[in-house]
Amino acid sequence: MISTRRILILSAIVMLFMGISVTQSVSSSSKIEWMPYTKGMAVGKATGKKMFVNFYADWCAYCKEMDKNTFTNTDVINYISHNFIPIKVNSDLEQKTAARYNVRGLPTTLFLSKSGEQIGFRPGYIPADTMLILLKYVYSESYQNMSLKDFTEKSGE
Repeated sequence: MISTRRILILSAIVMLFMGISVTQSVSSSSKIEWMPYTKGMAVGKATGKKMFVNFYADWCAYCKEMDKNTFTNTDVINYISHNFIPIKVNSDLEQKTAARYNVRGLPTTLFLSKSGEQIGFRPGYIPADTMLILLKYVYSESYQNMSLKDFTEKSGE
């Protein structure tokens, strides 16, 4: 018969290894795990996280460039994965959703609050370094009391 102490020690070791593997998979994500709009909105509201929404279309060259260059950047992947609920919306297939947010050009990046209210948006291609600044600006809620320009100057980004 295995003693209670051994069971506790073995359980602790197993939990430690499980924690390490989960932490490693989250901290070193190799890609953004995009969610569809409806699911992402529900998860965002349930978890209390802000939502990062990328509107795109299959024919959009700049959308493909963002997928290839911006959304493969390790810092961008990790920042979005840890701090936002990532949502990807094909504006051709989800025209009502695109119209709801007044999407007029592609790609369009949209930030939503924990309750789903629009914080802000930015149309067009966004390179990885600029995307990181925007992500930090929105996540830190600096948009509530300073301009993006002031934030960039203050943070040295």
